[in-house]
Amino acid sequence: MIVILNILFIVVILMLILSWGGRSAVWGGATWGLIIGAIIGLFTGNLFWGGKVGLTVGGCLGIISEILGKWSDSRIK
Repeated sequence: MIVILNILFIVVILMLILSWGGRSAVWGGATWGLIIGAIIGLFTGNLFWGGKVGLTVGGCLGIISEILGKWSDSRIK
């Protein structure tokens, strides 16, 4: 489980770097995930772990949203 989380975390960080120039769902998902993860981390006592998991889950949801958005745009044309 920890290995998969670390791999997904690296993928999310790479996607954040690649989408640096403009607005994207990856940045939105990662931001909300980080905020929610930090709040959960405050209550559980492990702020770093909560933030990392939140950022990873939110970033993965943003990546999926970006892929589905690009796929639907290509299907419409």
